[in-house]
Amino acid sequence: MLGPLATYAEPHCYDLCAEHSERLTAPRGWEVVRLAIDPGPARPSGDDLEALANAVREAARPQERAAGGTDTPTPTGRDGHPMEVARRGHLRILRSPDS
Repeated sequence: MLGPLATYAEPHCYDLCAEHSERLTAPRGWEVVRLAIDPGPARPSGDDLEALANAVREAARPQERAAGGTDTPTPTGRDGHPMEVARRGHLRILRSPDS
C-alpha cells in the first residue's frame, strides 16, 4: 500500500515521495494499492510559522533570575564549581575553577 506520509507506523505500508512512489514495482502476483493524495504542494500554514517564530523568540529571551534578581555572577570559593563570567542569549562562558 502506498500513500502520503503516515502519522504513525502502519505495517505493510511504504511512505514514499511522489517520485519514488511512481517507480515502485511489486513482485509477480502482488498488487500495489496507491492511495489518492492531494496533488497540491504541502506548505506550512501561517500558524506553523508563527509558532516556530515564537519558540525562537522565547528561547532567545534571557531567563528570569531566581529570588534576589542580581545579574552579577556569584563567584565561587574553593568548592570547585565554575563561575559564570558572561552570558549571551542562552550561552554562558564559565571560568575554570583553576583560574
